[in-house]
Amino acid sequence: MSTEPLLASSGGNLTSDMRNDNYYTQGSILEVNQEVEDDHSGDLVTHTESRALTRGLAQRHLSMIGIAGTIGTGLFLGLGGAIQTGGPLGALIGYAIVGLIVSSVTFALGEVSALLPVTGSFVRHTEFLVDPALGFAVGWNLVYGIALSIPSEITAICVLFTFWSEDVNPAAYIMAFIALTFIVGIAFIRVFGEVEFVFALLKVLLVVFLIILGIVIAAGGIPGTPAIGFRYWRDPGPFVEYIGTGDLGRFLGFWSVLTSAVFSFAGIESLATAAAETRNPRRAIPRACKRIFVRVLLFYMLAVFVVGLLVASDDPRLDDSSGTAAESPFVIAASAAGIAVIPSVVNAVVITSAWSASNQALLAGTRVLFGLALKGQAPRVFLRTTSWGSPYACVLLYTAFMFLSFMSLSSGALTVFWWLVDLTAAGVLVSWSVILLNHIRLRMAMAKQNIPVSRLPWHNWWTVYASSASLFMCILILLTGGFEVFTAGNWDASAFVSSYLDIPLVLSAYFIWKFVKKTEIPSLKSILLEDAFRQVDQYPDEPEGKSEGLLRIVSWMWD
Repeated sequence: MSTEPLLASSGGNLTSDMRNDNYYTQGSILEVNQEVEDDHSGDLVTHTESRALTRGLAQRHLSMIGIAGTIGTGLFLGLGGAIQTGGPLGALIGYAIVGLIVSSVTFALGEVSALLPVTGSFVRHTEFLVDPALGFAVGWNLVYGIALSIPSEITAICVLFTFWSEDVNPAAYIMAFIALTFIVGIAFIRVFGEVEFVFALLKVLLVVFLIILGIVIAAGGIPGTPAIGFRYWRDPGPFVEYIGTGDLGRFLGFWSVLTSAVFSFAGIESLATAAAETRNPRRAIPRACKRIFVRVLLFYMLAVFVVGLLVASDDPRLDDSSGTAAESPFVIAASAAGIAVIPSVVNAVVITSAWSASNQALLAGTRVLFGLALKGQAPRVFLRTTSWGSPYACVLLYTAFMFLSFMSLSSGALTVFWWLVDLTAAGVLVSWSVILLNHIRLRMAMAKQNIPVSRLPWHNWWTVYASSASLFMCILILLTGGFEVFTAGNWDASAFVSSYLDIPLVLSAYFIWKFVKKTEIPSLKSILLEDAFRQVDQYPDEPEGKSEGLLRIVSWMWD
């Protein structure tokens, strides 16, 4: 295990004895008593993180965590809805555009996190580079959203099990997955990494299999099944008229795909949340970012293309809203081709996807909350960790929220629960926007302070332009994502809340903290970048070797 030194910004230096692993793990519980003196204390890696957390994640874990976070129900079940709304070409273009935005977000996050590998990732970056009040607002928005997203994933798991049988009491599934999620959350960080590594591997293998199977079906390679080719691109056509007619209707169909595509890619922003628990973060995070972008975008683009070949946009089977594998376009095509085993396989992997999503949400939520407590923006009790480096107080809080899953057993309570979830549905775009803003501010501050870009642990010449363009697109999609509710006869209060209420919630939290704490946006010259660069120069990462043994067979996904 390697540890980071305490920097000048956190108020002292670690002795060689304090760097010893045993120093950090004496006793069953570590109780942190570090004082947070001002809004900018703890902006870089701190004594608390170095002492209380352990570096158990390797680069292969990060790469596969990012892949696992983006390949889930959105790909397995949600692509049919995109084809239905935008048509095969409209969906393909929509996912391509959002894929480019995701590329910018991933590279922006990687460049900043390689310089500032702190717990809480972009939330802490925001406090350092933009405004402590914005970090507070975005951080608590994430804490609230994740606290509700975990029980929503557990509820989805219960629905997925009904694909096979409805005889089992859903409460049994709920309790089982609450216990499993808690165990993964409270265990060593490496346990989480290995669990997500296996889940991601299953997802990738299934995606590759489904893409190949889809191509075979479309080419008529299944006995008794005629070739489909580009039949559905000709009839009913490459685009779908949505809400309007003519060119306007086709454009609205394409534009509506952007929002669904954003939520399909959701989770990529949590990649560096546990940066302070990652071995060689300045090397591992950039490598993970580069590999995630290529593989995830490739999988999604191929999957969208193949689905556009397999299923017509006006196929009534796409109206299935059961929440199980029955609504997957891959399952629809496989069933039509007489391959009976595919639905159960897809449903099983989607269950692992939902549980994987709850595990990742718990990791991201606990680390963001830990980071907020480190900055004095949350109660200091959340800085408490176990002897093996798990923030147990944070885990217990999120575990309590998991019991909201039982609201799904009552139809009335379930309605209230989904309204609560909808409050932060737009949080993905808010997080992406903040990540891009952090990167823009970092580059601007470096230019203002005459710091060459080459001093960054990882940098790319094009990202400074891509971040600005992608920030504009994120804000545009955020403001127009719910355009349907403003068209004639389509008003829906729940859809409006889901699309827009998160914006005033974040702004309210921002201005309240700013008013109470009198925070200021630091000038570009006053951002203390030299401390971070000094640490980069003094404590370089150790080189990591390539995967060995049987792992080399599949190591192309992360190496």
